[in-house]
Amino acid sequence: MIPFLQKLKHIQRKNNSLLCIGLDTDVMKVPEFLYKYEDPQYEFNRLIIDATKDLVCAYKLNIAFYESVGEHSWYTIHHTLARIPEEIVTIGDGKRGDIGSSAEKQAHSLCYDWEFAGTTVNPYMGKDAVEPFMKRKDQCAFVLAITSNKGAKDFQYLKAKGKPLYEHVVLQAKKWNTKKNVGLVVGATKPEDLKRVRKIVPTMPILIPGIGAQKGNLEATVRYGCDKNGELAIINVGRGVIYAGSGDEFADKARASALKYREQINNYRQKYFG
Repeated sequence: MIPFLQKLKHIQRKNNSLLCIGLDTDVMKVPEFLYKYEDPQYEFNRLIIDATKDLVCAYKLNIAFYESVGEHSWYTIHHTLARIPEEIVTIGDGKRGDIGSSAEKQAHSLCYDWEFAGTTVNPYMGKDAVEPFMKRKDQCAFVLAITSNKGAKDFQYLKAKGKPLYEHVVLQAKKWNTKKNVGLVVGATKPEDLKRVRKIVPTMPILIPGIGAQKGNLEATVRYGCDKNGELAIINVGRGVIYAGSGDEFADKARASALKYREQINNYRQKYFG
């Protein structure tokens, strides 16, 4: 059982990449020729994975895109994960978090059935809602701290004891990180806050969505999201890669887009971390 941080650092160094591809596959948007297959959603994922697996450190599956398809989604996720090389980090983006007994069942699905290496967890209900996701040292619970959506301001920036609420979340997650298997989610659209978070948690992994379609600042994301060695940032790009092309050559277009993002990220890593 390889500890999560060790696995993450290994693949980031081997593939020279901080790029995570979001396999948020909308079955209504896959190329028409894939509908001849029994599971076009999986076939789309398979071709994307095969085209990009040497360019990434992680793949992130937003569970809602699969659950909404129906009962076959359980198999689609299993088959997709089986296609991803073992050394690459997989993240189940379900944003779970409920009372203890319910959270246990949620964690069983994501951590023991599908066996994602990482999960996203909503901390609103406190430690007992997160704890089931951080039992294993080889799995990481990514706690939502600052999200990249417009509604983030409704709660995440409310002041409590002189600090924004998100900062209290970050400090709690840092306390929970006794097994070095807790991370944070911080959106790329908030670079100054990302800088603040990294200062508080210099050695924790940060999953950073919001690059591409959400127009997050890539340079600032690399500069402020990485640790002192230019690592431990997991920079997610979804639509900007998987929908880079729409025809028969969509996987080749996805590879070209992923390569571009990896090169840009590494140029900024070189600039700021040498």
